[in-house]
Amino acid sequence: MVIYPDIAPLLDSWLVHLAAERKSAQTLKTYGDGVRAFLRWCQAAECPPILDRPTVNAFVSDLLDGGAEASTARSRQLAVRRFSTWLADEGEIDTDQLLTLKPPKLDHKVVQELDDDQLRALIKACKGKDLRDRRDEAIVRLMAETGARAGEIVGMSVADIDLKRGAAIVRRGKGGKGRTVPISPQAAEALDRYIRARRTHRLAQTPALWLGERGKGFTYDGLYVALRYRADQAGIPDFHPHVLRHTAAGRWLAAGGSEGGLMAMAGWSRRDMIDRYTRSTSERRAAEEARRLNLGDL
Repeated sequence: MVIYPDIAPLLDSWLVHLAAERKSAQTLKTYGDGVRAFLRWCQAAECPPILDRPTVNAFVSDLLDGGAEASTARSRQLAVRRFSTWLADEGEIDTDQLLTLKPPKLDHKVVQELDDDQLRALIKACKGKDLRDRRDEAIVRLMAETGARAGEIVGMSVADIDLKRGAAIVRRGKGGKGRTVPISPQAAEALDRYIRARRTHRLAQTPALWLGERGKGFTYDGLYVALRYRADQAGIPDFHPHVLRHTAAGRWLAAGGSEGGLMAMAGWSRRDMIDRYTRSTSERRAAEEARRLNLGDL
């Protein structure tokens, strides 16, 4: 009888290791959810949780057959692969049998950017004088200008905002990379209004920039709920905070910004990220550029 190592109790140890590597809370959640989904599937399928190609491929195939998006299946598989690598490095399993396992192919999903009218409507939906209104407007403006990730926004502290310089610091971007991003006078004004309103909050003396309602803190889930509410008020369907990152990228290029500048602003190290984030409006920008160039004028 073959005895397989019990990997389930080692998940918490792996998450401790990832935290020591300064992985973000969202990364920890994503990886943990992926491995837990694999373990649940193994239990339901009444098969041992073996980290080998046949088992993991069957897990991914079942996800896709069950209607999961390719991006979800890819994320789950990546978590399991990374877990397998760590287990082998730690000597908990003999070899990493998933080392060269390829991820499932992703469909090129086009995320629609907000146009200027929608963005104005979203900002208008945040108008008001209470702390929540001023917080949400500042967040929308900051995300739509800088393309900062939702997790990066939530992680900001008061000290990361320099209104005099017109700059914000992203201290822990993806991969642990920090950067400084410029902000417009309009965003600076919105931030100033929020920071002044923030002084009356029960947690005003804490370093976190964003604070919640009823004297509470502010999390990623809080940001998601707040912006979805504003989008509903503005009549924007199927909204997700990540749309603002796509919108910022598209607006940057449409205004004549350079690709290198956009990469620095968004915290990208690969050129292909520009195509991925601006695919939905690339044809429109090309048409506008063609009209400006007027190559038919011979």
